[in-house]
Amino acid sequence: MKTTCSRLHFGDIHIKHIVVISTSFPTNGTGSEAAGSFVADFCEQLSKTCKVTVFAPNTVANEIVHSDQFRIVFFKVPTLPLSNLKPTNPADLLAILKTLLSGRRIIRQFAEKEKIDHLFGLWVLPSGYWAKNIAGSLNISYSTWALGSDIWSLKNIPLVRQYLAHVLKKARVNFADGLQLLEDVKSLSGKDCRFLPSTRQLGEIPEKKMKKKGPYKLAYLGRWHQNKGVDILLEALRKLNSADWQLIDEIIVAGGGPLNDIVEENIAFLARDGRPVKRLGYLDKDAAKELLLWADFVFIPSRIESIPVIFSDAIKCQCGIISMPVGDIPEMFSMHEVGVLAENIDAISFADAIKKAIRSDCSEFGQAIDESRKIFELDHIVQSFLDQINTR
Repeated sequence: MKTTCSRLHFGDIHIKHIVVISTSFPTNGTGSEAAGSFVADFCEQLSKTCKVTVFAPNTVANEIVHSDQFRIVFFKVPTLPLSNLKPTNPADLLAILKTLLSGRRIIRQFAEKEKIDHLFGLWVLPSGYWAKNIAGSLNISYSTWALGSDIWSLKNIPLVRQYLAHVLKKARVNFADGLQLLEDVKSLSGKDCRFLPSTRQLGEIPEKKMKKKGPYKLAYLGRWHQNKGVDILLEALRKLNSADWQLIDEIIVAGGGPLNDIVEENIAFLARDGRPVKRLGYLDKDAAKELLLWADFVFIPSRIESIPVIFSDAIKCQCGIISMPVGDIPEMFSMHEVGVLAENIDAISFADAIKKAIRSDCSEFGQAIDESRKIFELDHIVQSFLDQINTR
């Protein structure tokens, strides 16, 4: 049955068709594209309200039709992921230019043939560049959604910062998935920005009885990257004593990335000491959900962060959180105490937070977790986006 599209008014335009441009749309389903997972869920939810066409780079051109309301067009680029390309490297610079030209050409060809009411760039660069370029010449409105990694990694690069600001200034509406990030976007653009949290749709989640005491099951799920602090987590685990380990049933460290060797070396060290620490690779959404339903506490040992997807995933699966005091997480904890926050960003402080968590009554965090979960309901997030592009 065909989905009825809401008639949202944007000036004198009826918003029936939104083109989403994203460099993070999932292509392999391995769990290595956590950002892409929530992008896919956002687009699917959005397609229940209006027609959605997604454009995303891939190493192979392809088109997927999910329904008469939702299709994905993958256009070919030289290499992925784009985040690994460095403008200072001549070979990477050539790949960047080819990518920019390819995306602009493919999306423009589509926009010239089909009626589009709004373009949504996920993230500011290069997706916002494509949206701005096409919107300006075809008189279509566009908006952007910024991630921390998007803004914080680009704003300090000369010339790139200026274009970043230019894309933001020309957008009809700017969104950010973090509270501190929202202020950074405001500062860069000189205009307002709206909070739009990122979250995944995990489907039906069974009620989980939260334990009152250990031994507890603990999990880390994410990239093995310096920013994500998996090395700090493992150093903190090595600082726990035998009495601490008596309160731990098992720890699972899942993911993958550039710190793979460090993860393997430290887990091997812990295993030799008889510590119950297990390593898994990337997990798809179903496997990630299964892990979170298994866990009592989830680690967020990041050095730099906004509000990571794992935060909302853990909340939805009724896990307590043991986190570094980074990004928006301290503010989230001040609103809803959903676990234990380390005092500083270092291994000693994180070890102390783990010690405190495993000696706590995990079930006491249950009410705060239930209240926090409401922030990350996908239907409300999509409606907030539609309300903003409708009224501005």
